[in-house]
Amino acid sequence: MSSILAHERSSGQDAGAGWLELAMVGAGQLARMTHQAAVDLGVRLRVLARSASDPAVAAGAAHLLGAPDDLEALRALARGCDALTFDHEHVPPEAVRALEGDGVAVSPSSSALLYGQDKIHARTNLGRRGFPVPDFAHARTLAEIEAFASEHSWPLIGKAPRGGYDGRGVWNLQDRSGAREVLARADDCLLIEPQLSIDRELAVLTVRSRTGESVTYEPVETIQRHGMCREIIAPAHIEPQLAREARELATSIAHDIDATGVLAVELFVTSRGLLVNELALRPHNSGHYTIEGCATSQFEQHVRAVLALPLGLPTLLAPSVVTVNVVGNAAGEDPRARLREALGVAGASIHLYGKSPRAGRKLGHVTACGQTPGPTRLAAQEAAGLLEGRRP
Repeated sequence: MSSILAHERSSGQDAGAGWLELAMVGAGQLARMTHQAAVDLGVRLRVLARSASDPAVAAGAAHLLGAPDDLEALRALARGCDALTFDHEHVPPEAVRALEGDGVAVSPSSSALLYGQDKIHARTNLGRRGFPVPDFAHARTLAEIEAFASEHSWPLIGKAPRGGYDGRGVWNLQDRSGAREVLARADDCLLIEPQLSIDRELAVLTVRSRTGESVTYEPVETIQRHGMCREIIAPAHIEPQLAREARELATSIAHDIDATGVLAVELFVTSRGLLVNELALRPHNSGHYTIEGCATSQFEQHVRAVLALPLGLPTLLAPSVVTVNVVGNAAGEDPRARLREALGVAGASIHLYGKSPRAGRKLGHVTACGQTPGPTRLAAQEAAGLLEGRRP
């Protein structure tokens, strides 16, 4: 297996004489922005793409075409690379373990990645390790859901253990009848939890290198609409003690599960304190603000971490940073048609992913940096609204 350390790769010669090469499974917007960070570092990135029109490929990343559940495609992707990582969780765990058996430097490891792939595995094992999680049950039958409801009362929240995102795979279970219908649609397997009273939702990014070095960003507040993150406010407007607890919790989880690369920890603020909702072991939507807003973006940090390069500073570069996601409108219009108008919003930095527009699909994001939260948020909202075809 090739070394992942630049100084070992160069055998004492000029490190510029050789390239570090990183493989990434997936070619969506996260891979696209990782590619941009890799270019700045002189790192070669190649991705496993389903289509030559995928965002990272369209942006110039070297690629192989293949499915993430095709072990031979994964092996071809990994061949000759210094490390392999992911822009999504949809790789069979047994395939990840097979790559590790081949000697591929997989980051995160199969055991750590499973925390982002399987919500029941994450909840069960985080709870066993002493981390605060909501009450939950693994329900395979209607009787198990009813037993949980008798303790916690209706309505409940049901979640698909694997594969859900942006509101997909999450259901409100109002009563027995609704639960029966959802259970059948979810292949007779649900994670269920009470309908919590949530004060706000936070996310914390922590980055851990293959060397063990780690850095943690300040907590951000995420604003959800219809199960999808629409805004990220950095830093979160919370008490310093709560911010410290959130940072320490995320850092502890990263070390405890032996994560490498970016780990995003989604948190609920409740009357019980902080509760861990979900983990993502990859760059995450809640960290897009770091491109303009921090000394080192989450994408550059991820490249550094999985290649065992020294990590950068996570420091905010402005007192207030706000990101607003650009989501496809009901008519399926392309936001690029209104790019000129949106660029007229002072202070707004626009990222469009080159994805085919459709209603409800994340097509890009806008970040604004400023001195105070109100005007900063308004600038990001205005530019995103113009791209979506909404007028101020």
